[in-house]
Amino acid sequence: MDYPGRLSAVVFSQGCNFRCPYCHNPDLVRPFGELMDEAGVLAFLGTRTKYLDAVVISGGEPTLAPDLDDYVERIKLLGFKVKLDTNGSRPDAVRSLIERGLVDYVALDLKADPAAYPRELAEAGEGAAVLETVSVLKSLGCPHEFRTTCAAPFVDEGSIEAIAKAASGDSPLYLQAVKSGRVFNRAFMESHGPQPGPRELAAWQKIARRWLPCRIR
Repeated sequence: MDYPGRLSAVVFSQGCNFRCPYCHNPDLVRPFGELMDEAGVLAFLGTRTKYLDAVVISGGEPTLAPDLDDYVERIKLLGFKVKLDTNGSRPDAVRSLIERGLVDYVALDLKADPAAYPRELAEAGEGAAVLETVSVLKSLGCPHEFRTTCAAPFVDEGSIEAIAKAASGDSPLYLQAVKSGRVFNRAFMESHGPQPGPRELAAWQKIARRWLPCRIR
């Protein structure tokens, strides 16, 4: 599922400018030091060129890294396709990667109605940046998908319609249930339960399909 149709390795970056309470990679939200340096990652990938098709750059939020372009370029030189997972808050970074031919596929998380991102998720104004990233993906023609984690209180019938309208077109929107287990802010999530289940996701899928292909993952 990380890269549709391709066997891939996933490289996780550290640090994120969002604070989604339901984040299922809470250890990656705040930078905590180096686990494997760039040379180590590239050396590992070099041993997998016969077995893997692609590399997924995920996180955290990869576009916060100032040297992301150069890093991805080194991965591309190994012959891999590259997919970027992003929260969309850095449209210029996404544009640069696409224009330089460094990214082959993008997965953009749409956390809530982009016109009104809640303060519990992101700083004021980040929704406008996300909308700009949507525009970048469409205008540059980069293959992409949209993803929404259906977490209360951020996602409901109205916000699903707003998300689908903002992303409307031929690229799919994937609706994802909140994962149980470790999250970034358990107290917040417990105070806003229960979380949407299969019935809600199925109903929201029908709403979203008025505007774009929509699947439940």
